[in-house]
Amino acid sequence: MQSMDLNLLVALDALLAEGSVTGAAERLQLSVPAMSRTLDRIRKMVGDPLFVRAGRGLVPTPRAEQLREPVRLLVAQARQLLAKEQDFNVAHMRRVFTIRADDGMVALLGPLIIQKITQLAPRSTIRFIAQGKQDVIALREGWVDLDIGVIEDLGPEIVRQSLLRDQFIAVFRQQHPLGDDPALSAVAFAQAQHVTVSRRGVLNGPIDVELGKMGLSRHISAVTHSFAEALFIARSTDLIASVPNLLTSTMREGMQYRMLPFETPFSTISQAWHPRYNGDTEHQWLRQIVFEICQNQLQAHPA
Repeated sequence: MQSMDLNLLVALDALLAEGSVTGAAERLQLSVPAMSRTLDRIRKMVGDPLFVRAGRGLVPTPRAEQLREPVRLLVAQARQLLAKEQDFNVAHMRRVFTIRADDGMVALLGPLIIQKITQLAPRSTIRFIAQGKQDVIALREGWVDLDIGVIEDLGPEIVRQSLLRDQFIAVFRQQHPLGDDPALSAVAFAQAQHVTVSRRGVLNGPIDVELGKMGLSRHISAVTHSFAEALFIARSTDLIASVPNLLTSTMREGMQYRMLPFETPFSTISQAWHPRYNGDTEHQWLRQIVFEICQNQLQAHPA
């Protein structure tokens, strides 16, 4: 294999991580034709097609699979080395950061993060993707830079930092029959119709546990995938949406809310990343931005 400059190595890393020319082009902020030409150059240097057509998509060759991890490590080491050898200038930084978060986190933090990025690092991009199954692989492989949300212990391989604490409240439309009551009773809450949020479609949770302790139960009329969907339904019906207070604070305009008539555990919102990024100056900068924004949110909305 001929010698390869760092730009081609970065391009190869993006191609191996994304598995497509389009995805790699987006990551590197290049046009698709330019990325295709780069792939042709890499193929000639490596002496392997790297990706072959399979239906409408591309699949990696055995040689590409063999190169994936060594190339990823080389690029990560090169970035850290260069960051140490030159002054970090955030205004000149060109990077696409991928953050995995639910709609509540994006609604609360997204505008603030984007405002900071636009102001301080105008050549960089934040890409939000929806939360699905929390896994180590996406963080390890660099498909996700930061995971933000209620994150379970993913083991010693993943670093977690607490950001916020939040608690569920009951939200309903302005004209709801319960709207005239200054406080919500447990009986009235249990007798109402409910919409809940669960990515897995689960019909009960901590709220139902607390109701059960009081000899009460509620009927779940609808289950949605996101907080925004639950609030949209509650806004147009007499269903009550039980949602996190802080995360939905920017999504509840024109609606009423009440504290739940029983204690529920606080949820801890964290950001998580792979240790491969511990020494990455640009990644450190992003983590600090997110942390500071969350501290400001805590001061504005104390628990």
